Amino acid sequence: MNVSRRNFFGIMAGTGTLFLGTKKANAWESKAPKDPYGCLVDLTRCVGCRKCEEACNNANHLPPPHVSFDDRTVLDIKRRPDAEKYTVVNRYYSGRKDDHGDLVPTFVKIQCMHCQDPSCVSACIVGALTKKENGAVHYDVSKCIGCRYCMVACPFEIPAYEYKNPITPQVRKCTFCFERISKDGGKPACASVCPFEAITFGRRETLLKIAKKRITNNPGNYIDEIYGKEELGGTSWLYISKDPFEKLGFQKLPKTPPPKLTETIQHSLFSYLWSPITLFGVLSGLMWFNNKDNHEGGSNAS
Repeated sequence: MNVSRRNFFGIMAGTGTLFLGTKKANAWESKAPKDPYGCLVDLTRCVGCRKCEEACNNANHLPPPHVSFDDRTVLDIKRRPDAEKYTVVNRYYSGRKDDHGDLVPTFVKIQCMHCQDPSCVSACIVGALTKKENGAVHYDVSKCIGCRYCMVACPFEIPAYEYKNPITPQVRKCTFCFERISKDGGKPACASVCPFEAITFGRRETLLKIAKKRITNNPGNYIDEIYGKEELGGTSWLYISKDPFEKLGFQKLPKTPPPKLTETIQHSLFSYLWSPITLFGVLSGLMWFNNKDNHEGGSNAS
């Protein structure tokens, strides 16, 4: 039986549609814990003392800082967490002035946001990163193969690699003091040391109620927004502020968790054995027809 090029692709398309119609890929489901722990950062209370940085450094046995924790000149430059520091405080000027006409600074603590549906967890191909019931995005160094997909996937650009450690490099980031809150029933080191109670530790739903109450009771002191409530499906670290978040280095992010899109595509393509078989069948057909045309063209030319 002779099959034309048009008929061949019609057959392949019909076959693919038949397989697609037989089963439906599973719908994406959020893996977020019900009511994990979290931290609420009140930026109106932070004075940039960097005590949280020091507590984090001591709790995680990190290298001594290049600039002393008492030296506030470090606030003159914008910094990012890296393999040697899991949290940093930056200073921003939103344009707001005090009664004397001087610019008022706002200090912002940065660390892993411990997303409800983390992109880094979804991207990790060996399960080295997992979202725990207590809210922490936990890193298991024994499983990590150093692919660094987590670094590419993170919208907040938080995971950092130990490039200075050529023998046993790790991906490093804020641990949410996993051991302290899971075994000892304690708080993260940064939350336990803040002298102005700018960081409140507790269950996420409770923190959202606290944040909403502060905003409602003091409308002149806060904008009506809780950063982290819905961004990327929600995060375990939440922020309230007097200044617009876009003026404080916060990204404008969608509500939908990135894994909802990436995992849906992945599952749709590779959930069933027929997907790669059909794909390779189409590619093989293309190669066969191209080779056939070339062969026939060469024969006619001779």
